[in-house]
Amino acid sequence: MTDSRTSQPPASGSARDRAGAGHPPRTAPAEALAAMRQAAPLVHCITNYVAMNVAANALLAAGASPAMIHAAEEAADFARVAAALTVNIGTLSTPWLAGMEAAARASAEAGRPWVLDPVAHFATPFRQQAAARLMALHPTIVRGNASEILALSGGQAGGRGADSGDAVEDAEAAARALARASGAVLVVTGPQHYATDGQAAFRVSGGDPLMPKVTALGCALTALTGAYAAAVSDPLSAALGALGHFAAAGEAAGQGAAGPGSFAPRFLDALAATGPEGLDARVRPA
Repeated sequence: MTDSRTSQPPASGSARDRAGAGHPPRTAPAEALAAMRQAAPLVHCITNYVAMNVAANALLAAGASPAMIHAAEEAADFARVAAALTVNIGTLSTPWLAGMEAAARASAEAGRPWVLDPVAHFATPFRQQAAARLMALHPTIVRGNASEILALSGGQAGGRGADSGDAVEDAEAAARALARASGAVLVVTGPQHYATDGQAAFRVSGGDPLMPKVTALGCALTALTGAYAAAVSDPLSAALGALGHFAAAGEAAGQGAAGPGSFAPRFLDALAATGPEGLDARVRPA
C-alpha cells in the first residue's frame, strides 16, 4: 500500500532507480487509503503486551484485520497466510524472538512484506542483538523514533527507553544511509515524520501533541504500516500512506479532546472516519 498523487506506471529497477527528491510518491496517500480499505488485509502482528489491544483496534478502525500471534510453534505457518507481518520488540523474550525470526523468514519466503519496529533496541545488549538478527532478515520497512534509527545506524543516540531524546531532523541522514545499506524503507516518526528508501525522501505533517501521551500509538502505527504494505506494492508509498492516515486521524482526534483519556477513543473514531481529502497535501519531498 502506498500513496501517490498520480497513477503512474511502475518504475523499473530497484527503489534506488526511482525518481529522487522533488518527485511525488508512486502511489498517492489518497489512492493508498482506498487500496488498503478495499483489500482489508490480514496483518500478522507480533507486538508487545502493552500494544496488542491498541494495535488491533487501530487496524480494525482503519479498515484492516489484525492477528496477534507470536508463538514460535505457529508464527511461521501463520506468516505464510497473512498479507503482511509486523514485528515489534517492545516486550522481548527469547521465545518471542524465535517466533519473530521464524515469521520473518516465512514472510520473505512467501513474498510478503514485513515491518520491523526496533523498540528501544539500544537499551540492553539482548535487545541490540535481537535487532541486529532481525535486520539481517531484510525487513521491507523499518519504523522507529529518531533515537532508535540513529542507534540502529551505529550513531550516538540520546533516547531513554522507548522515548526519543533526538529530533527527527537529526536522524534523517542516518535513515538515508541505513536505507541504502539495508534495502529497507526507513521511517523516522516524531512531530513531523520522515521516510526514505535511500534515494527519495519525504516528510509528512499532521498529528497532535497528545499522541505521545497515549501508550502504544507508535506501535499501532507500525501495525498500520504493515496493512498499507500489504495493499500497495511500493514500500515507500505504503509507508507514506500509513503516515498520512495516522497524521490526519491524530489531528482530527485532537480537536475537542480534553486530554489523553478523551483523545484515545476519538483517535479510533478518526482512523475510521479519515477519508482521502487532504491526505496527499500532507506529504512533501524532503
